[in-house]
Amino acid sequence: MEIRHPDFNKLAAPDAVIEQIATGFDFLEGPVWHPGYKSVIFSDILGNSIYSWRADAGIQKRKRHSYMANGNAYDHQGRLVTCEHATSRLSRTDLATGHYEVLASHYEGKQLNSPNDVVVKRDGRIYFSDPTSGRSAGYGVPREPELPFSGVFRLEPDSGELTLLVADFAKPNGLCFSPDESLLYVNDTVRQHIRVFAVTADGGVGNGRLFAELTGDKPGVADGMKVDSQGNVYCCGPGGIHLFTPAGDCLGVIETPEFAANFVFGDEDLRTLYITATTSLYRLRVRLPGHATYTG
Repeated sequence: MEIRHPDFNKLAAPDAVIEQIATGFDFLEGPVWHPGYKSVIFSDILGNSIYSWRADAGIQKRKRHSYMANGNAYDHQGRLVTCEHATSRLSRTDLATGHYEVLASHYEGKQLNSPNDVVVKRDGRIYFSDPTSGRSAGYGVPREPELPFSGVFRLEPDSGELTLLVADFAKPNGLCFSPDESLLYVNDTVRQHIRVFAVTADGGVGNGRLFAELTGDKPGVADGMKVDSQGNVYCCGPGGIHLFTPAGDCLGVIETPEFAANFVFGDEDLRTLYITATTSLYRLRVRLPGHATYTG
């Protein structure tokens, strides 16, 4: 732990031990927790697969040929919403039946860049970031973008209507809502900062401002991001996972053995961080429960 403020100890114990529970992957991302199955589902982007891990079953491959899937989220019916690097699509899969459908692929007649991370609001609306990362070598399929910007979008689940919310990011990446969903946090991998927006009644966003900067001299960039039950913001960055108060003050960093791309709160009490870090899945106990984004 890199402790920058004494209140760090309220969120994570200085002597907490990070445990590697699975390894041998290519580049892990997109973990989501299913409270019913007590399992973590995650993507191996370069391995082109989606896996699950459960304490009593270990690792299972849930989907082959995932189109270089990145971020994942459950909708309110327990279907897996997935960002695909190789196809520039947002898709949805019913893991019980295998039914697969494309939710979004184009905006105003042009192909999306490469949907990266995704969250589902309580009203069912889907929000996702769309940088060009999946169009570059090492993260996806190299190809020129059709859109002249990297944006954040909202998708209406019933009509399929796609709305551009923000278009002035260099590379939008991780995103999450505050516990009451009045705020939307979005980070920028290039600018190494987090912005926060007020969420309007119709699902739009406004009053964007700088929330926090991710600082440090160790490897890592702004990436996966979540909030805990008290509104503290956890964000991947240099050295590991940075912990911020709701006011944007950095309390410290949970350092990780490998480059951390994303994480999710899991277990019955939502007090275990399951961390996807390059080739391995890790876990670490924390002191506050995470904010539940899926309760099915």
